[in-house]
Amino acid sequence: MTAMAPTRTESDLSFLLDHTSHVLRTRMAAGLGEIGLTPRMHCVLVHALEQERTQIQLAELGDMDKTTMVATVDALEKAGYAERRPSSTDRRARIIAVTAAGAEIAERSQEIVDGVHRDALGSLPDDEREVLVRALNRLATEHLAAPAEGPHAARRARERAK
Repeated sequence: MTAMAPTRTESDLSFLLDHTSHVLRTRMAAGLGEIGLTPRMHCVLVHALEQERTQIQLAELGDMDKTTMVATVDALEKAGYAERRPSSTDRRARIIAVTAAGAEIAERSQEIVDGVHRDALGSLPDDEREVLVRALNRLATEHLAAPAEGPHAARRARERAK
């Protein structure tokens, strides 16, 4: 005997957000891949250009564990886009400094990321676009600003530093 599924009383917000987020990430990865970057490399470059940040701070911003962060910075150094340097404020800490070539590629990668976002939002009528962005910003800063604590924590999506 097959049990009846419970009746859904609300839109499946989890599916809608997860699906659209996944598709955005795949489009972003494809675009960045065309210039030899990954989304993580883009994230590190852009945030390292904003201000002096340690490897640990950049890992937190990009939701990367230590191993992933080290591999990402290694790839950026190998490409000549960044280098590890001592911090000007804490001699024990290492910052990620972006090279001139890294700043150029970060500019190009930001154009790609902005284009992916622009294309997605551009698929909506102006009035819906504004409402969607305003509503998502409100959810992200208010009701859904912090994750719930529990015995089986869900993996956190990358945080927006802005």
